Amino acid sequence: MGAQSILIINSKGGAGKSTLSSNLASYYAQRGLRTGIFDFDRQMSSIRWLQRRPENAPSIAGKTGWGYHDVKEFDRIVMDPPAQICRKDLATLVARADVVIVPVLPSPIDIHAAADFIRDLLVDAKVRTKQKPVAVVANRARSNTLIYDQLKRFLNSLNIPFVATIRDTQNYIHASAQGLGIFEMNRSGMKRDVELWQPLLQWIEAKLQAAAGQIPQPAGPGMRPVLRAVK
Repeated sequence: MGAQSILIINSKGGAGKSTLSSNLASYYAQRGLRTGIFDFDRQMSSIRWLQRRPENAPSIAGKTGWGYHDVKEFDRIVMDPPAQICRKDLATLVARADVVIVPVLPSPIDIHAAADFIRDLLVDAKVRTKQKPVAVVANRARSNTLIYDQLKRFLNSLNIPFVATIRDTQNYIHASAQGLGIFEMNRSGMKRDVELWQPLLQWIEAKLQAAAGQIPQPAGPGMRPVLRAVK
């Protein structure tokens, strides 16, 4: 199986793309997959996170820019593009991706911006015609608040899956400061956050396996499904 790519994208800055990208990359790396982050943003938040990464942590390769990259060396690629991206580049990234994740913050401004961006994503980038799986994640969310309820109603009204809620917690800041992801930190303090990631991880893997012509079989908490080829 060749490299499979996950695109984390939202045209609104501050949606937490780099946080999702770094934590997703760390998840795959600590599972023994050859993992790379392709950081297209001038701020290079993902690359700076990699520079803080301990030498004894599972290896993650960092790539920058829009030039050619040999993807054969990877099992998983996480793409972290800038918020402001032209339609041509958006279409290019969508074409390269196997799945697309859109993080959305629980605020009125972000909800309206997400609605416009998702429209552009579905129409201009031709996600529907290319049959690219797209899902939305509520990021930095606090449950049992009015704005979170508003965000849930908005996301559930979309014709794309709302697959996970990532809570607002200092755990991500502490992990990022060390160049790590929450999956690599002390599990007793990260248990709730790791649990909240499971629906997103399961959705991504199911879509990647389907794209590769494989069907995931029921798996336990270790998230290592048995695969069989589609005949």
